[in-house]
Amino acid sequence: MLTKIAVQGLFNELDYEIPLIDGHLTFIHAQNGFGKSTLMRLVYNILQGNLEDVRVVPFERLDLVFDDQSNLIVENRNQELTILMSKNRLEEPVDADDLPSLLGSLYIGPERMYLSDGMGNLKPSIDVYMKELSDSIRRAIADSEVVPKSEDSKKYTDAELDEIFKNAEAKINFIRQAGFQPSIPSGFRFPPSRFDISDNHEKYKALALTLKAYTDTYYHFAESIVVYLDIVNTLFVNKTVEINDKGFPQARMDRSGTVIPISKFSSGEKQILIMFYLLLFKAGTDSLVIMDEPEVSLHVSWQQQIGKFVSDVARIRNLQVIISTHSPSVIHDDWDKTVELSSTRTD
Repeated sequence: MLTKIAVQGLFNELDYEIPLIDGHLTFIHAQNGFGKSTLMRLVYNILQGNLEDVRVVPFERLDLVFDDQSNLIVENRNQELTILMSKNRLEEPVDADDLPSLLGSLYIGPERMYLSDGMGNLKPSIDVYMKELSDSIRRAIADSEVVPKSEDSKKYTDAELDEIFKNAEAKINFIRQAGFQPSIPSGFRFPPSRFDISDNHEKYKALALTLKAYTDTYYHFAESIVVYLDIVNTLFVNKTVEINDKGFPQARMDRSGTVIPISKFSSGEKQILIMFYLLLFKAGTDSLVIMDEPEVSLHVSWQQQIGKFVSDVARIRNLQVIISTHSPSVIHDDWDKTVELSSTRTD
């Protein structure tokens, strides 16, 4: 996790020190022209090891300070980069290939509505992301048959198996909220009683370990679906987003029940779907997420709620999120988590 970002000589004249105040969410606020988007992309490209994109940015030095007191130093002299890791007064060079392993990172930029196909063509990102989500849901549905396998030679007590079943039951109930229906094979009671476990120990051991493997695989994904639908349906009015029986997201008008395809949504609704899809399904646990100008196409009332939902997701996934914005409405009541960009250079 980062504790500070510092840059010297951005555009050859701007120096910034940005303390990351809250461990999960920090807002960076400035007017247009202060270089906040350039700085955010610079941080992301460094952490991704995209050095060709780094060297063309005019800056003298950038420091990324981590919570273990280590400091990644990147110096740019006439597009010649020097990258060092400093800790306990010792400095060691860092290879570009090693940069992504320092901290997972995701950049959600203002141009998020479109994706390039690599050949200069743009396509709507909402179509790509909803298909990705649908494909993942269909794979999970297809893998819903629980077949007990006894491959673990480890010994388990009845009490240990009972605890595994209790945890599995709670997670499976949640997984079912996401629309998945894992099937327990006939001949098994679920959840079993202590007597069932004691009387058929090896049989229920196989079921317990299979259920644990199943929930380990799908609980995180199911949780993401439930949270995703909860967020978008809290924000959207007159319609409810749901997963249809083919595993594809769609919306239904609240009064008439008319089904509305995602492609017919407003630009603001698509922005919400895209941002929270990336946040919930693309950001790795314990990673840094940079959200640049989330206010694009959003009504003020939605802008005011973005921070709360992002903060909730950040805590669930243990993410560190930086929101770069020039909209006070996005910050809303979170000015205590906000850094106003102001150059420290005095010459």
